[in-house]
Amino acid sequence: MSFFGTGARSGPAAGQLDQQRLGEAAMELEAVSDLFNRIVASCHAKCISTRYTEPDLNKGEGVCVDRCVSKYFAANEKVQERLQNAQKAGGGLGGM
Repeated sequence: MSFFGTGARSGPAAGQLDQQRLGEAAMELEAVSDLFNRIVASCHAKCISTRYTEPDLNKGEGVCVDRCVSKYFAANEKVQERLQNAQKAGGGLGGM
């Protein structure tokens, strides 16, 4: 059985489904990578000094990064909820 659960399928329809799943997985990976990169850039700028004096994060920097990431995910979750509610209400994104 393959990683995408396509071991028992065959034929043109299965190939199309495999390509669709591969495309969806690639889009999801791109979205997760983008989110990770934005979190790193934002929290690094806010929490870590540009003058590196130690090889590891000190306690204050570590706590700041932890809080920053937590807040970023909380804000991201709220935005997703609002977008889903707008889509359910039929409002969508209004031209996007």
